[in-house]
Order: sequence, then C-alpha cells, then structure tokens
Amino acid sequence: MNRQERTKRQNGGSAGFVVETSALTKRFGERIAVDNVELRVPRGSAFGYLGPNGAGKTTLIRMLLGLTHASAGKMRLLGRPVPEERGAALARVGAIVEEPRFHGHLTGRENLSVIAAAREPEAHDRIDAALARVGLSQRADERVKRYSLGMRQRLGVARSLLADPELLILDEPTNGLDPAGIHEFRDMIRGFVAEGRTVLLSSHLLDEVEKICDEVAIVDRGQVVMQGSIADLAAGGKQTILIATSDEEQAIGILSAHRGVASAAREPDGIRVTLTADSSGAQDDISRRLVLAGLAIRRFEPARVSLEQRFLEITSRLEEAA
Repeated sequence: MNRQERTKRQNGGSAGFVVETSALTKRFGERIAVDNVELRVPRGSAFGYLGPNGAGKTTLIRMLLGLTHASAGKMRLLGRPVPEERGAALARVGAIVEEPRFHGHLTGRENLSVIAAAREPEAHDRIDAALARVGLSQRADERVKRYSLGMRQRLGVARSLLADPELLILDEPTNGLDPAGIHEFRDMIRGFVAEGRTVLLSSHLLDEVEKICDEVAIVDRGQVVMQGSIADLAAGGKQTILIATSDEEQAIGILSAHRGVASAAREPDGIRVTLTADSSGAQDDISRRLVLAGLAIRRFEPARVSLEQRFLEITSRLEEAA
C-alpha cells in the first residue's frame, strides 16, 4: 500500500487520533496501576509514553491490546471502541509487548511464516519486505536462538509489519540495545512515521524519547501528568539562561543573591541560571549588576530546556505535593 492510499484509509478514523482513552483505570486489588488516564495519540506521529519503571506503562499497553481488562473507562483504537470491536481494530495494529518471543529452533523467516499463516493471505507476501525493512534479510535463514537481543527486537518489528499496520505499539523497544542498536532503531521508527504510520512507544529513557518522538505523555504513578509536543512541554518549564563571564566565582555570588534567580550552577560552558516564576525584568537587571561589578559578559542567552529537566521538574513537584 502506498502512502496516498494509507492516508486515505487513515482519514476515516476518529478526529485525527489513533489512540483515545477516557478515564481509563486498572486496579490490581488495592493497587491502582493505571489511574484515570486521558490519552490522545495523533495520527502520523511518533508518540512517547514516558515514565519510570513501575509507572503503569506496560499495563496501559496491555489494556489497549485487549490482553487485560480495564477496571473502568473507555478506549478507542483507530476509531473503533475496544474491547467491543477489538478484532477489527487490531487487524491494523502491530505490537511488541515486553521482549518479543520466538521459536528458537526455527529461523527468522520460518517464525514469520508461522505468524503469517494465522493472518490474511497477503501477510505471507509481506515477509521478505518486512525482513528487508528491519535489516534482517541476510540473517533471515539463521535460527533465532543465534540472534542477539537487538536482532530479536528487529524480528519483533518485522512480525508487526506483517499486518501492514497503521499503528505500531512498542513497549520499551530499546531495552538492552547497545548504542549502535539504539541508533538503528531510532532511524527505523522515524522511517515508519515518514511512511504515514503512527508509532506509540513506551520508555523510561528520556533522552531517547526526546530524539525519537514528536509528542509525549509523561506518566507517574499511573497518572498522565502532562501531555503535548516535546517543544511545548519543554517551553512550559522555568525560564533558564546561560551566562559566561570573566570571573565566574564572583558572578555566582551576584546571581545567588538576586531575588529573580531560583538557582545558579556552574557548567563546562558557563553558568546555568534558572529564574523564578515571577522574574519579570530579571534578565536586564542581572546583566546590569554583572557589568556594574566590573565583569566582562562573554555569553548571555536563553538555554534550551531538555525533556529530562522538565520531567524532573514535574515529578519533583508531585513528590513535594504528596
């Protein structure tokens, strides 16, 4: 299927979202693993479901796939209600939940043939293309027990591609991969999005999510605490500037005493200054004080806030409120 055909088919879904949940909740006895989650995953995006281990990421994915029942709430996949129309929805969904498992005594190609036999006839015709897409064509006829973890992860993606999925759901896909494997996986995911597919991936690796994803939901203790584009989430943090002067020890003293400065910390390239929420006019006043102190200012510019800094800021605030 070409991209134009895929886009035409996708446009029939619900309001531009491939995943929608409303008040989704999962309890295990007294423990709440997923707590009243409202999630919206836009079509044609790489979407990160980001949170620490134990935050309920895998449980949410298992509910979306119908592998465990929700205690409360509603879900829609590709515009279809789940579990009511689970079969029709999952026909165009590919997924890896936790580490993919295969028959070790069979080759990679044979494993895919077993899966394809349970799908529509066209699935078998997609095996060679799927193997090529994940870079396993040259190793397809080796037994899977000889595969590295990275190769098994890629074979898991190839298995998902047999459905020609509109949506790929990947649970911690870079776990255990070396840096080269992570880089390959990152490029592969971006390639899927370029083809018009949507990728929902869960991860606790903030740096990787920032490099791969367009949008993200930050989850902590089973709750989505923030959701949106990575640029918007980072922009919502405290204002930060980078300063370099002729005497950083003296500058630190001046900055630490300023009422508009929440923190000032040395970095290899200068001083990272985080301003307070009520810091109107602080930047001009800070530069004025540094100059009056006789310091030469070599750098004074806004700092890019990373997703990791924003995540730590949000979760720290939640801990203080608990």
